[in-house]
Amino acid sequence: QVQLVESGGGLVQAGGSLRLSCAASRSIFGDNAMGWYRQAPGKQRELVATIRNGGSTNYADAVKGRFTISRDNAKNTVYLQMNILKPEDTAVYYCHLRLSILYAYWGQGTQVTVSS
Repeated sequence: QVQLVESGGGLVQAGGSLRLSCAASRSIFGDNAMGWYRQAPGKQRELVATIRNGGSTNYADAVKGRFTISRDNAKNTVYLQMNILKPEDTAVYYCHLRLSILYAYWGQGTQVTVSS
C-alpha cells in the first residue's frame, strides 16, 4: 500500500500561481508514473499532467505552457507548479500514482479555487 499526501491548494486570484506537492508514504521503485488529475463540480475527473520515473511528461492541452510537473525521486514527491491560473482551473486536484496496470493509488484531493 502507498499513501499519497497532497498539499498546497488554496484560493488565488486569476493570473496568480500555486504549487501543489504530493508525497508518497514509501519509496517507489521500478517503472511508474505520478501525476495530477482534477475534478470540477459537475464534471468528470480529468488528466492534468503526468511524469514518469525517467522524467518524461504529458500535459492536458488546457494547461500546456502554464503548468509544470516535476518530481524528486529521492523524496518520493511530485510537484505541480501552476502559473497564470484561470477561473476554469478551479477544481479539486488529485495526486495519482500508477505502479502497474493492476496497482494505482489516489490522494485525498486538495481544493484549488481561482477567483476572477
